[in-house]
Amino acid sequence: MEWVAIVIGLALVEYSVFVWLCGQARGRQGVPAPATVGDPIYERYFRIQMNTVEQLVLFLPGMLLFGWYVSPTWASAVGLVFILGRALFARGYLRDPATRGPGFGLTLLANAILVWGGLIGAAIRLL
Repeated sequence: MEWVAIVIGLALVEYSVFVWLCGQARGRQGVPAPATVGDPIYERYFRIQMNTVEQLVLFLPGMLLFGWYVSPTWASAVGLVFILGRALFARGYLRDPATRGPGFGLTLLANAILVWGGLIGAAIRLL
């Protein structure tokens, strides 16, 4: 489970970078707190941050369930796909929000595997 912990830590570091970039964009684009709209560039950074926190709600327990009930090695591999998906999502969203799809798709796939796999793995152990 150490690899699971490392991958979770990496995902949280990635999220922390998104939070920092969002804060930097707020300052650069002159969007005063508590506003969350007003500049299209800032809004892109804000949406990257918020969408990532929304995805982390599934990712974190999914990683733990899959790692515990299925395989920590495979959970870690799928978790790395999640991290890659988030990076591609951010890159695409910053360039053109219409191009965020592939990164979002990887994120969705990784979360589905982790949550459903963990749920099925736990159910199988009951049998």
